[in-house]
Amino acid sequence: MTAKPRLSFWQIWNMSFGFLGIQFGFALQGGFMSRIFQTLGAEKDALPLLWIAAPLTGLLVQPVIGYFSDRTWHPRLGRRRPYFLAGAILSSIALVFMPHSPTLWIAAGLLWVLDASINISMEPFRALVADKLPESQRSYGFVLQTLIIGIGTWVASNLPWFITQLGVSNEAGPGVVPPSVKIAFAIGAFVFMASILVTILTTREYPPDDLERFHADKRAQGNVASEIARHVAHMPAQMRRLGMVQFFSWLAFFAMWSMATPGLTEHIFNAPAPDPAAFDMAVPAQAAAFQSANAAFQDAADLVGSYMGYYGLSSMLVALLLSFYAARFPLNRKAVHAGSLVLGGVGFLSMWWVPHPAWLIASFALVGVAWASILSMPYALLSSHVPAEKMGICMGIFNMFIVVPQIVAATLLGPALRAFFANEAIFALVISGVSLLLAALALARVHETPDAAAPISSQAH
Repeated sequence: MTAKPRLSFWQIWNMSFGFLGIQFGFALQGGFMSRIFQTLGAEKDALPLLWIAAPLTGLLVQPVIGYFSDRTWHPRLGRRRPYFLAGAILSSIALVFMPHSPTLWIAAGLLWVLDASINISMEPFRALVADKLPESQRSYGFVLQTLIIGIGTWVASNLPWFITQLGVSNEAGPGVVPPSVKIAFAIGAFVFMASILVTILTTREYPPDDLERFHADKRAQGNVASEIARHVAHMPAQMRRLGMVQFFSWLAFFAMWSMATPGLTEHIFNAPAPDPAAFDMAVPAQAAAFQSANAAFQDAADLVGSYMGYYGLSSMLVALLLSFYAARFPLNRKAVHAGSLVLGGVGFLSMWWVPHPAWLIASFALVGVAWASILSMPYALLSSHVPAEKMGICMGIFNMFIVVPQIVAATLLGPALRAFFANEAIFALVISGVSLLLAALALARVHETPDAAAPISSQAH
């Protein structure tokens, strides 16, 4: 195999820039889908099940897209970029229409479309880092992706709040999503498409070393289901070990995305989402009471989204520090990941007892340390254990360890809160904290591979 040249900072930045848009999509989805569902009449204990669309689509889409992207070669767009483009177009359309959903079932259906589309773009991005970078730069590449993800998370999470500060209303009638959220999703659609185009237009991919053999091997392989099943059955031992770490890590974040809005608006702000059915809108006093309760909820939800943005800001800063370090020195990825998961667990657990809403900034900042590591270290720990020609399908299968815990949480979290925690949504975040601590313990079985990162001064420019 031809040796891969070392890339400059800007080459790695440009090939990862599309993640800005992908994270805009995920942050708007993660921060505001529960708000949209509750606005359209969903009960809080039904929220995790409504969210099941996201992990189910990931379970189906990621290994399939990984399989096909390994087998794709387009003379102009290469191997991964056709999927970036297709996913960006579909995601942008779904983001525009999502907040205009007239009913709960349409919003839930659009979540399926949105999450599937984001996954079409996202999965090949992980493989692109391994395709383009030598082993010595992979930790640096994954950390730089995380830096861009952090920027996207912070900006997108604050968009509805910022738009409200500009004078756009964050209130609407019963069953109607506020204008500030609609505008935020439209901006997200534009950023998604624009950032993906930056990567497509500035990044070139390496063709297969032997194009004729590549096409011959593609014809000789079995169908997609049998190939995925074969790779699952024979996955590297390192992938299985990391799978348990990923299980507890992503269960924690799914619980946050689906339940942070009801949990924090109730427990911290004392402003739960009002049930329109409990008010007689024909009676002026009750209509005014609903409007007052709804205004309090929408204001609190804006602040929850804004505070959640601090986990993106924190992850951005952590990724920046790690990128400086990884560019110059070998990085003990296992130790970094374990410490980060513990800090994130402490951040989640602290949300149960914070004395004032502003303290949530510190809580989410600790969560962001874990987020920065989750988005980079597992992939860096895995990449050297995967054959280069199978990078797409293996990364897709590895991402199944992300979606399976989310399916478990979507199915069991609501019943667990009802059965054991008096249906208090804040305990979903306590579960998140415990889950991250268990993920840190599971790292004991993972092997560290030396990362021969060279000083940045030796990189190509």
